[in-house]
Amino acid sequence: MRYRRNTGFTLIELLVAMSIFAVVAVMAYGGLDSVLKMRKQGDEHSVKLAALQTSFAILERDIEQVVNRSVRDDFGDNQPPMMGGDEALEFTRTGRRNPGGFRRSNLQRIAYGIEDEQLMRASWLVLDRAQDSEATSGPLFEGVDVIKFSYLDHQLAWQSEWPVRNLTQATASPPGLPRAIELIIESEQWGEIRRVFRVVGVKSTPQTEGGSGDGS
Repeated sequence: MRYRRNTGFTLIELLVAMSIFAVVAVMAYGGLDSVLKMRKQGDEHSVKLAALQTSFAILERDIEQVVNRSVRDDFGDNQPPMMGGDEALEFTRTGRRNPGGFRRSNLQRIAYGIEDEQLMRASWLVLDRAQDSEATSGPLFEGVDVIKFSYLDHQLAWQSEWPVRNLTQATASPPGLPRAIELIIESEQWGEIRRVFRVVGVKSTPQTEGGSGDGS
């Protein structure tokens, strides 16, 4: 009587097959993990690039709406329409939105600076501030190592501060405002970024109907 031979895998064949499957699985997982990491890095890069572009768009919008309107600070001292140094900039701008139709000024005081490696934007609800007037601030862009503002005067010379101490009323264009502002941002990810913003300037200080002119 003949017995049918068992045609199943032997133990050695099974071990070899499992070893090959394990190697293939590890290689496949490694490739998939690399693809997922690259996708994550690409998404993070896109988010940071969008934040950078949005920051410059906000800066450009603010600076192009600068107006020649001085303000009083927390201590009642008069401050020029625009004041700034290497790492900080503060100015008065028009175009403040008023969707509720309130009887108030359409002017606003804006400030930019660096804090904890972040480009910060601050704004006040009033122009002529009291000691309890607080600014609303928030970050625009992270990962900033250094920022530097420069100011183009009427003689087409770049200045490190504004107003320039020896700049007379007759040499400003228009009085109290530079012609342009340059911003240099140094970032580990982006390197050095340089942008120049034109200061359009407005001689008058337009107000909404019934506005008091002091932003309150």
